[in-house]
Amino acid sequence: MAFAARPVKPVARAGLGLLALVPLGFLVVFFAWPVLAILRRGFAAGGVVAALADGETWRLAGFTIGQAAASTALAVLAGLPIAFVLARVRLPGAGLVRTLVLVPFVLPTVVVGLAFRALWPDGGLASIVLANAFFNVAVIARTVSGLWAHLDSRAEDAARALGASRWRAFRSVTLPSLRPAILSGAAVAFLFCATSFGVVLVLGGARYRTLETEIYLRTENLLDLTGAAALSLVQIAAVLATLFIGAAARRRRETALKLRARRETVRRPTGGEWWVVGAAVAVFGLLLTPIVALLLRSLSTEDGWGLAGYRALSTTGNSGTLQVSGWSAALNSLRTATDATLLALIIGVAAAVVVVTLRRSPARASRGLAETMDAALMLPLGVSAVTVGFGYLVTLDALPGDLRRSPLLVPLAQALVVIPLIVRIVLPVLRSIDDRLRQAAVTLGAGPVRVWREIDVPLALRSVVSAAGFGYVVALGEFGATSFLARPQTPTLPVAIASLISRPGELNNQMAYAACALLMLVTAAAVVLIEKFGSGRMGEF
Repeated sequence: MAFAARPVKPVARAGLGLLALVPLGFLVVFFAWPVLAILRRGFAAGGVVAALADGETWRLAGFTIGQAAASTALAVLAGLPIAFVLARVRLPGAGLVRTLVLVPFVLPTVVVGLAFRALWPDGGLASIVLANAFFNVAVIARTVSGLWAHLDSRAEDAARALGASRWRAFRSVTLPSLRPAILSGAAVAFLFCATSFGVVLVLGGARYRTLETEIYLRTENLLDLTGAAALSLVQIAAVLATLFIGAAARRRRETALKLRARRETVRRPTGGEWWVVGAAVAVFGLLLTPIVALLLRSLSTEDGWGLAGYRALSTTGNSGTLQVSGWSAALNSLRTATDATLLALIIGVAAAVVVVTLRRSPARASRGLAETMDAALMLPLGVSAVTVGFGYLVTLDALPGDLRRSPLLVPLAQALVVIPLIVRIVLPVLRSIDDRLRQAAVTLGAGPVRVWREIDVPLALRSVVSAAGFGYVVALGEFGATSFLARPQTPTLPVAIASLISRPGELNNQMAYAACALLMLVTAAAVVLIEKFGSGRMGEF
């Protein structure tokens, strides 16, 4: 393994190469191969160039980017007051806010879609923008607060002493210092908004379609691989540009954190800061509104308040909408999420170890390779889950055992979504471990494996536990690829919910909202446990 300013031994280099084959091999076989296979089929059918020249393609791209930009801007405006409270304010309940603000980010997209449909039954553009912003307030708040907590306030105090107002001091001193964190968080939020699937599918209907939902429509319903391939190319180009901006902003944020070793002690707000606290409380209340609306809707029946929807989970819905009961779908979700999390944890931790080891190398080529690998690990978040799912169906029969019929098919797709999140949580913790501890262990005769076992593993264990819990709740609610791959006999709960709301009948609606409420409560409980027993931080998100 590599240590600071220390050459990599041949044996350690070989071990690092073998370890790198784990995540890279998984990405090649279960991501690059299926996606390229779909793109190749689209090009083979001809007409991709014509589809790219079609005005409808760019109208969809424009709408996708526009709604994502609006949602991101709204998330930034809503997240900054909460970031201030998390970073600088000592008030009762601040710890609870830190925990609960993360709940919207890990809620299943279909749950959020139904929560906003409970508020706006007709859906529409405004509800799509608000729902996507609802998801990403936590991304902005937690990313920005991490840097804000390290800012030295003496520069802002000096500006105030020279006569600047509080707002001008913030705008001219604090805001420029926070810009790397804001850009980093905004890039991640934009990526999630641009690839949003469940929210647009539930709230947009036939009126509003993004690249993601249009790829689903053309692949699933129309079998238009040419059009789907063209749209996938446009989406991949937008994702690559976003990843480039996000990586540059993340490097600047890391540099800013290194330059600010002093951490200001949190304190009670004074003067105009109470207005910011009030804004944070208002945002927090707005975040709770869809959650409360969903809970109330799950208890609403034609005859008043009741538990009919929850009792109906033991059935298959109105006129046999599902082939299994709601509780069976819930058990399927638990099983597939467990498999996906275990798989993603092995691959994600291995990837984080490789990236952080390469970054410690004094060789510029190694550091460049680390940046490339880090960006490649984020790609699954930005490529259409439908493209990946359909790619599985046309490629995985070539592997031994024909994985298309394997119960691991859905966990493999879910693991692709979870791996980047695990890397983003574990990587900064590994990177922050003081290298002098490793050097001291080497001086005392410890080999590379023992250094990792005695130094890195104990210090990073809590972040790994957090990553496992975080990945589990994300896998539990994954809907994009799962909706394409899950069999009718073994649906996950989000897929069952989508089936219920697509069929008429009050019982189906009640079951769907009850199932959403259960998923939401499980997610909230998991987040509380992660914050309580995990590392207390969610990495670079």
